[in-house]
Amino acid sequence: MTIFSVGKATVVRIEETYQPVYGPKELFAEFTDEILSEHRHWLAPNHYDSATDKVKLSVHSWLLQIGGQKILIDACCGNHKSRPTRPWWNMLDIPYLDRLAAAGARPDEIDLVMCTHLHHDHVGWNTQLRDGKWVPTFPNARYVFSKPDVDYFQTLDIDPKTAPAEFGTFRECVLPIVEAGRADLVTGTHRLNDHIEIVPAPGHSPGHIVFRLESGGAHAAFVGDVFHHLLQVYYPHWNFPKNSDAKAARVSRRAVLEHCASTGALVLPGHIGAPFAGYIDAAVNGFRPRFG
Repeated sequence: MTIFSVGKATVVRIEETYQPVYGPKELFAEFTDEILSEHRHWLAPNHYDSATDKVKLSVHSWLLQIGGQKILIDACCGNHKSRPTRPWWNMLDIPYLDRLAAAGARPDEIDLVMCTHLHHDHVGWNTQLRDGKWVPTFPNARYVFSKPDVDYFQTLDIDPKTAPAEFGTFRECVLPIVEAGRADLVTGTHRLNDHIEIVPAPGHSPGHIVFRLESGGAHAAFVGDVFHHLLQVYYPHWNFPKNSDAKAARVSRRAVLEHCASTGALVLPGHIGAPFAGYIDAAVNGFRPRFG
């Protein structure tokens, strides 16, 4: 179990999966053998698997405990969700809730579920299938969603058979929460409470947001998919292929990196491999990650 402290806050990583997934050039068109050679000393084994020549990605949630609240940040892929074009995340049967309980939170103890964005690998555990119906997994929680993301996927989700948004995830994992009256939709910069500020970071999705945490003078940032791999810290112009707005994604990435470098914030991304969280240092030509 990976645990971090930020002032009086405790953050625990809740793993769903951690495995080689994509070939480097599938993720980043700019990737070259020369770049692999330059960075291999730190890429393997946590961020790149030499045997398969694939990038390793983690899918995890963050359990944040602060001010007497238990907050789940990003909800992974979820069990029993059909994702045939993503075989490594298709019809999972993972003891995720057992891992969450071992970290100190049963589903009914979660106060807030906060999603950085509404892609399928960040909202899956929002719901569970019961009696043929998708219902909230965390029955006592409020769910914090970005309104621009909800509006965007609502527009895309025309028909569940011919045009289901995000592999059907929007209908399975977002709409049931909204229809149950459990969703709080936020727009723009938003102060959630004494410790957490929500800041827009659009580009990977139209409404992608970052959660900034402050406790006892210490800072952290839950950055979701502002970057998917530490190579994007060295090369901030590199984009993950799946972005709603490539230009905006680059602007958001640089702004988040600058914020984290200037504040010394602990950076908690959505898919980075072990040690899963770390810091960003300003460098002569940009930025360098300090993870581990």
